[in-house]
Formats: sequence, structure tokens, C-alpha cells
Amino acid sequence: MLTDDLLARFAAIVGAPHALTDPADQQPYLVEWRDKYRGRTPLVLRPGAVEEVAAILKLAHETGTPVVPQGGNTGLVGGQIPHETGAEILVSLKRLDRVRAVDPENDTMDVEAGVTLQRAQEAAEAAGRLFPLSLASEGSCTIGGNISTNAGGTAVIAYGNTRDLVLGLEVVLADGRIWHGMRHLRKDNTGYDLKNLFIGAEGTLGVVTAAVVKLFARPRSVVTAFVGVPDPAAALALLHRARAAGGGTVTSFELLPRRAVEFVTRHDPASRDPLAEPHAWYVLVEISSTAAGGGTEALEAVLADALEQGIVEDAAIAASQAQAQSFWRLREMLSEVQRHEGGSIKHDISVPVRLVPLFLEKALPVIEGLVPGCRPLPFGHLGDGNLHLNVSQPVGMDKAAYMARGEEMNAAVHAIVTELGGSISAEHGIGRAKRALLPGVKDPVELSLMRAIKATLDPQGILNPGKVL
Repeated sequence: MLTDDLLARFAAIVGAPHALTDPADQQPYLVEWRDKYRGRTPLVLRPGAVEEVAAILKLAHETGTPVVPQGGNTGLVGGQIPHETGAEILVSLKRLDRVRAVDPENDTMDVEAGVTLQRAQEAAEAAGRLFPLSLASEGSCTIGGNISTNAGGTAVIAYGNTRDLVLGLEVVLADGRIWHGMRHLRKDNTGYDLKNLFIGAEGTLGVVTAAVVKLFARPRSVVTAFVGVPDPAAALALLHRARAAGGGTVTSFELLPRRAVEFVTRHDPASRDPLAEPHAWYVLVEISSTAAGGGTEALEAVLADALEQGIVEDAAIAASQAQAQSFWRLREMLSEVQRHEGGSIKHDISVPVRLVPLFLEKALPVIEGLVPGCRPLPFGHLGDGNLHLNVSQPVGMDKAAYMARGEEMNAAVHAIVTELGGSISAEHGIGRAKRALLPGVKDPVELSLMRAIKATLDPQGILNPGKVL
């Protein structure tokens, strides 16, 4: 029972100004940005130090109080939102927002969980280094949230997921103990790699309060192109050619259908079509090089050859940073502009990179057959096999009636994903949205091991209950 006395004990840990009980003050923490999940809580706690997080979890463990950790509240599967029962305390990590140290010689940076991704990028840049994780929500998402969901983004093709960018962690366990795992080592074979248990666990095994992340040399040349291609198979052929060309590293390779350009230019006055004629599909490609101007010649050569071979139909290479940003705006505005097109049934899937064209060949007719007139919008990270297959409602259809077909459409898409050896959640996580789907796609032994780990690290089940498992 969350009695007034118990709530007062929790509030005393962080102090009255950081213990929110007024519903108006709590609102930003309880509503997911797409308004799909709305939760309730008697108390939002905003600790300002790892010791306060430890004290909160120690008291929660002693009293059996469920706790929901939250970062920037940008998650897409409901993992950061408490349930509607109002029986959980929400712990926001936003005040843990220090960049503790930047070590350009070791190419590492120590950041607390509440540091936004954009601030982490800026801190690395100020030291002459690059922190390559890049997401559309980087101005508001936090490092702790990125770690807890193993965030992906547009640079995975070159640098990997968040998991690949973390060397060490500081984690508060369910019983309030602090694991001081802030190691700065590239090699450390002293037993189990515990940090990977907490990366991607969505706050169900412990609360990440700080991390040691990898930094990289800043590229001296970044060249961006917007390319029209006839189909996804041609886009995949272009990817292989760009990777084999030399002269730079392919750091982004995003696939977009024609409908994506139409949606963005229709609803975003700042955007325009970069190419003279419409094309069925597009690729947004970025090549980076540590040599000044190194990527430009390489990309020009790749595109010229691909044009001759019929792989590419037209292309525009950004002549300035502003033009490159305008290309990226077409990609980054997609999630926002879909709201204006009515209901959208969303999928975050991955398949082996070579099978992306086959997946689309199989999935699109099935989707269009289920709801005639629906408007599929498959876009995303072709370079790592991750597509966001969002499907907008037919024009004029009742939104509620359309969204009621969500589970049916999900089942059809996920069946094809499973057939091709893919994943029903590539980078957004499981949270509440996909929890019920796990038994259908996970090996029973794997699920059993996951439950055993959860029972060991959180025996009372107080950490983000009802999420993932």
C-alpha cells in the first residue's frame, strides 16, 4: 500500500521540490508523446545523485514498492510510462545530467543518465571527438534511455547500436546497491560482461545512472546525397557499391518510398523535393572520411557508375551543410508528419540486410490486401536491415475503425518477419506494446533464461513491472 507515510518517506529522499504530487506537474512524465499510453502515479521523484537513486530503491525493496524509471520520455513502446492503476512510483533521471569527464586521449566520455543525446554529442565535439549515436529525438532523449532501450538510429551501419558504444556502467540494483562498473577498457576478460545485461533491459533489471561511452575521430569530410532508385533491390545494390568503393565510410544509408517525400513536403513548408522528377524509391546516403574532401570523389564515382548501370535514376549531392540538412529533414520529419495523415499502424522490424527487398515484396501486398486503400510507408535503416513499416489509414476511413485492425496487421507482418529470420523489435524495445508477442517469437529456453535473470536481480519484481516480461 502506498500510504501517505510511505510516500512522505520517499519524498524526503529527494526533497519536496523534486517530489511531484500535483497532477499538472506530473503530466509531462505520464503521457507518451504519441498519446498512446497514459499512466498514473501518486509520486514522481526527481533524484539529483546516484546516492538518492540508491536510497529510493533500497526503500522500495524493503516495502515492495514498484518503481518505473524514466529518461527523456521519448520511448515508443510504453516502457517508460507507469500503468493506469496508480500503484507505482515514477523515478525520473533527468536531474542526473552531468558530463563527468571527457578523455580524448582514451576516446571515452563519462556521462550521467539524464544527459540528453544532443548534449553528449556537443561535449564530444568540444573535445574534438565524435559520439556517433544519432536519433531524431536527440534533443530530448537521454543517455540512460538510449542505454536502457539499446537505441539504434541512423549511424548503426558504421558504429553499431548503443550496446556497441558502451564500455562501462554505473547501475543501481533493485535492492539499492550500486554497481560501480565505470570501466574505460576495450579489453577486460575478468568474467561475465555484466553491463550487457542492463543494456536493452528497459529498466527491468536495474537503473542505469551513468555510463562510459566510446568516442571516435571526427570526420573531416561528410558528403550527403539524395538518390532516386527504381526499387529496394537497386538500393541494396547501391549500398554494396558504396561500401566497396573506398575513399570513405558509409555512415548512413536510409531507404524512403515516394510516399514519404509526398507526406513531408505536403505538411512541412520548409521541405521540398530535391530531385526534378518523382521516383518510386529514394536513398539518403552519407559518406564520411578523415581526409578533407575524401568522400565526395568516392560518392560521385559510385553514383556515376550506378547511373550507367540503371541502378540509380537521378541523384543530388549536397553542395552545402544547409542543403545536407534539408535532405535529412525529409527523413527526420517522417514521424511527425504522419500524424496529419490520420491513424498509423506501426512496425519496427529487422531482417537480414540481403532480405529487405524480399520482405517488402512479401509484406506490402499482404498489408494492402488486409485494408484496401491503406498507405504503407516503409522507411529506415537499409544498411542494418531495420525498417519502420508504418501504414497510414485509407483517406476518409474512420480512424478508430482503422486502428482496430492493428493486431491483425501486426500478426501478418510479424509472420513474414519470423519466416525470414527477423525481429519484431529492431530498435524500439518491447515495453508494454510487444510484451505479449515475445512467447511467439522467442525460444522457450531463451525466455526461461530471461525470467531467471529477472528473478535473480529483481526477486520482488519491483523494477518496471509488466514491461518486457
